[in-house]
Formats: sequence, C-alpha cells, structure tokens
Amino acid sequence: MQGSAVSVANRRRFAFCVAAIVFGYMASPAVAQPSAERGAYIFHAAGCLACHSDPKQGAPLAGGPALKTPFGTFYAPNITPDPVHGIGGWSDADFLRAMRDGASPDGRYYYPVFPFTAYTKAAESDLLDLKAYLLAQPPVAQSSRPHDVSFPFSLRILLMPWRWLNFTAGAWRSDPAKSPAWNRGGYLVEALGHCGECHTSRNWIGGLDRGRWLAGSHDGPPDETAPNLTPDEATGIGPWSEADIADTLEFGMNPDGEPLGNSMAEVVRHSTSRLNAADRNAIATYLKGLPPLPSAVKR
Repeated sequence: MQGSAVSVANRRRFAFCVAAIVFGYMASPAVAQPSAERGAYIFHAAGCLACHSDPKQGAPLAGGPALKTPFGTFYAPNITPDPVHGIGGWSDADFLRAMRDGASPDGRYYYPVFPFTAYTKAAESDLLDLKAYLLAQPPVAQSSRPHDVSFPFSLRILLMPWRWLNFTAGAWRSDPAKSPAWNRGGYLVEALGHCGECHTSRNWIGGLDRGRWLAGSHDGPPDETAPNLTPDEATGIGPWSEADIADTLEFGMNPDGEPLGNSMAEVVRHSTSRLNAADRNAIATYLKGLPPLPSAVKR
C-alpha cells in the first residue's frame, strides 16, 4: 500500500511537471523571427543604400563610391548575399558583431568611417530584420574595393586606442524622463539614422565631439557643411516648428521653400521620406528637445 501511494504521488508530480511545461510554452510570447519586410524599413532608416551603392561601378549594394576623408579614401563594401564577395556566408553573430562592435567575422576592426559607433545602439531585432532584408536581395559577385589609406593610418592596430577614446558599445537606452516620441526620435537619430556622423564636428583623431552634439560640422562630405540641428534660435533650427522639421524630412525643402542640396537631398530621397509620419514627427520632437547650442561651423 505504501509503495502504491508513492507511485501515485510520483505520477501526480510527473503530470504536474508536464502541465507546467506545456502551460509555460503556451503562455510564453512567440519570439518574432527576422523579417525581410520589417528589414526594408530599417534599411531605409539606416541609410544603407547611398554608401554601399555606386551606380558608376556596379549593382546596388555591391560597393560604394569613394568617400574622401583627412585619413584616406574609403569604399563601403559589397553587402549583397554573395557568399564570396558579400555577406552571404555571415552568421547572425557575424552580422551583429559588425554592426554593434565594428569588427569583421575574422576579428579585424573596421575603420570608423563605417558608423558602427551609432549602429551599436540599434536593437538586435532591428539588426536581424535588416540582415534578413539584405539576404533577400540579388547576390552580386563583385569584389569590394580596397581602401586607399596611407601610413600610419593604414595600421589597423591604431584603431585600438581610437576605440578606447571614442567608442562605447551598447544599445540605446530610453530616457524615462522624456516622452515616448522623444525616445523614438532619439533612437532614429542616434542609432539607425546616425545623423551625428555628419552634423557633429570631430576632434583631431576623427572622433565625434560629444560636447557639440548635432551643432553642425565641416567634417562630413568634402565641400559640404552640415548645419546646426539644435534648437538654437540664431544658428540652429530654433525658429522651426516640429511640423517644419517633419515636412523637411519628407519633402526635402526647408520652411522657406528652398530645396535641400548635396548629401542631404540624397538622405531625404533614400531615407527620411520613406519613414512613416509618426517617425518623422518623433525625430522632430527629439531635435526640438535638445539643448540649444551655437553653431560649431565657422563662417
């Protein structure tokens, strides 16, 4: 009788454990699988097309045009799913490491002309959606062009101290004191949109001057000036309303009706005009909520 009672108790425990596992499985939210459709939106928000495509040299995403800097001339690589020349052979971990830590699958550090310093803040789900979209594009068997970087900047070992001084890895953290719209705008500007890469001046070794965040810069594309995006009344976008900013991001014209030129026209065409209205408005909310700073651009 005692053995029978123990057997019954054990069966009850087993049944309870099975029920708990099944119930837990049913109650757990399903993990969203990477989606190329969602990735298309991230692709536009992140502005991948312009840097990685050169109409004069090949197909879209098969490698970008020359980007001249004080440290040399750089070429964005082939990011099509070609397994030899592109990213077709990359694992999810490889892709996340590149985007969030600025390192290739074989461990080499990327030059910071690739804005991994911004993409490190992107959500893992957004990055894996982006990878799904890229892998859904036509593969192109075209080698990436090598960078033209002179000594001593050609020594990648110098990237280690640069990273110590200028790079902090880590995902975007919302500010609980700010509104959801401000935080969404901050994520788009600071992480995916990497706006600071052009609109923030740099120090002598090419790191962003965080003390003059988005206050304008001459350090972007050659012969171009990126304006002050802070709400400074005299030199920034202080006189602009949030609606003015959102309309500029959608239509590529400032509140005076003047079309944006140079690189920003391309950003609007390939990126901000493809965002939904809520995200453009969120960017406007974030920019208007920044501390006003005088322009860092010397006239």
